[in-house]
Amino acid sequence: MSNLSDIRSRLVEFSRELGAEHRQLAILGEGNTSARLGDETFLVKASGSSLGTLTETDVVECRFEPLLALMDRSDLSDAAVDDALMGCRVDPGSRRPSVEALFHAYLLSLPGVRFVGHTHSVAVNAVLCSPSASDFARRRVFPDEIVCCGPESVLVPYTDPGVWLAQAMRDGVEAYRSVRGVLPRVVLLKNHGLVTFGGSVESVWAGMMMTVKSAQIFAGAVALGGPDFLEEAVVERIMNRSDEHYRQRALNL
Repeated sequence: MSNLSDIRSRLVEFSRELGAEHRQLAILGEGNTSARLGDETFLVKASGSSLGTLTETDVVECRFEPLLALMDRSDLSDAAVDDALMGCRVDPGSRRPSVEALFHAYLLSLPGVRFVGHTHSVAVNAVLCSPSASDFARRRVFPDEIVCCGPESVLVPYTDPGVWLAQAMRDGVEAYRSVRGVLPRVVLLKNHGLVTFGGSVESVWAGMMMTVKSAQIFAGAVALGGPDFLEEAVVERIMNRSDEHYRQRALNL
């Protein structure tokens, strides 16, 4: 998949899967997706479009540089952010990019990241809107959660969408990377939703759907007096098993 048309088609197909009503990941204009095209540009869902009914005209090609240039600014007005979003479009006649194009630009600039998915899953938000969000992010309860989502997730406190959320996400991802030496697989946004990213659509999908399953199990375990978390040594063992690495490669994770 090396040309714009192929990547755009793949992103639209993937977005519709995420937005399918029965999955309860997003309704109306919730959530967004993106794909890296190269060193200079990426595709991102247009503001106000719906994942479940996304078309190729609802996907905007944007330049990285104008958006990444905002990441270290602390004096930005809403108008300045809007100007940057409109100015980053490769085609000035295309639709307005999602305001969350800022964090998509950051994530897609990371090594090995080619696709990003962001949803407002009902199951995951039930946990993220509760006092248990930190435990859900930091600890694991079953092996496949570790294989698909990593040993822990990044938890970002509720932050106003736009450049401020992108900055908070960068801080959380870089802190994780400085400790573990690798990128996280999942970022959880308190009172908001989840973000998964990776080198393939399959890796984004696996992180997304396994986080949803994990949230459902976590909530059920809380109701039954738990959860009974796996010990850190068990988590590390699963992370370093050669057979699990083989399975990750087979699943294109």
